[in-house]
Amino acid sequence: MKKILVIQNKRIGDVLISSVIANNIKKIFPESHITYFVYDYTTGVIENNPNIDRIIAVKDKELKKIPNLIKEIRKIKKEKYDIIFDSYAKFQSRMMCLFSGAEYRIGFKRKHKTLKLPFYTHPINFLDAKSKICGKAIEDRVNIVDAVFPLSDPNDVPKIHLTSEEKKYNRIEFLKKPVLMFTVLGSTIPKSMPFDYVAKLIDYITSNYNATILFNYAPHQKKDALKIYGFCKNKEQINVDIYEDSIRGFIRLINKCDLLIANEGGTVHITKALNRPTFTIYSPYIEKADWNSFEDGIIHESVHLLEEKPNLFEEFTRESRKVIEENPEALYRELTPEMILTKLKSFLAHHLKNAKK
Repeated sequence: MKKILVIQNKRIGDVLISSVIANNIKKIFPESHITYFVYDYTTGVIENNPNIDRIIAVKDKELKKIPNLIKEIRKIKKEKYDIIFDSYAKFQSRMMCLFSGAEYRIGFKRKHKTLKLPFYTHPINFLDAKSKICGKAIEDRVNIVDAVFPLSDPNDVPKIHLTSEEKKYNRIEFLKKPVLMFTVLGSTIPKSMPFDYVAKLIDYITSNYNATILFNYAPHQKKDALKIYGFCKNKEQINVDIYEDSIRGFIRLINKCDLLIANEGGTVHITKALNRPTFTIYSPYIEKADWNSFEDGIIHESVHLLEEKPNLFEEFTRESRKVIEENPEALYRELTPEMILTKLKSFLAHHLKNAKK
């Protein structure tokens, strides 16, 4: 039996899409035992996945301490894994690979860095561009398997696996239907729209549709979420009392909602993995082609300033994106509610046909 480790120390969306590694390598080695090494706040998106046998959850800040990293490296070496996939490809995970003793150490080779040590037995290049509807980020993670263990029928669809009890979730049964979830803040402020812009979009929905709006945000963002609520009209159509502060709680809740409107982030990937419609608003510094999985303009739609006002971007390189990320508000202000509504209106008209006022 092959012992396989997948390292994905990053945010919720990254961990979820990296589940395609397990889904594909299990086809090659059906009797294998697959372990995922992730940050503790992300485990909810891979729980109950039948292709993942074990989850090692660590704290982000703790792993950055060298003594703790050394302890984890020793534990990994002791486990004697046969294959390691490093879809994180940063200092921590590379050191884990280097000292693991695994026969296959497969990881991404970053163009802007030179591999000075033999971290990987199989360094894999990121793909140059998106070629499938699943998006480049997912394509890369399928390719990290396929490049070493050729796949006859690649699986590029991440899925959330609900238990029978989770499917019975009923907190929103009494609300006026349809129920729309709005992720009013991104995972970070640079990924978040201006608060007044969010309120204007919500006002459009509540003024034109008989629907209930729920807010989603990280627990520490409640104060900012309530600021946005304060800017909104038609508050009788917004329910701020129904909220889930855990990933599995959000999964149960969004599974019962009709659609999601969100700043780009983990909630979008979760909702797609549950086959619910999504409308995504990208931060100006995000590379849309990496993350716009399964966008067909109908079930999944999005808007990005780069597409609406390309003249504002001289070049969209790794370096220019970093500059934008440091101060994105000026460009975010350019992505006005009116501009977003040119796409959002048709998306809502398609999905909320029977709720028009």
